[in-house]
Amino acid sequence: IHQILDAVKDVLEQTPPEISADVIDHGIVLTGGGAMLRHLAEMISKETQVPAFVANDPLDCVALGTGAILANPSLMKK
Repeated sequence: IHQILDAVKDVLEQTPPEISADVIDHGIVLTGGGAMLRHLAEMISKETQVPAFVANDPLDCVALGTGAILANPSLMKK
């Protein structure tokens, strides 16, 4: 868990200000199997002072997002 928290903090520190403002306003969305770790969202929120929450259907989000990118590769540029 500590490695995940450290990685999240590192990414936030390296995020450009125009993007980090959006993250602070809208929060961090957790997806995938790791998102289902008990209390992970709360721990991330506490450590980063940024709201974090688990996406609806976190296991399906990764597959659906990958499918959307494969169907429309120009989305990767956004």
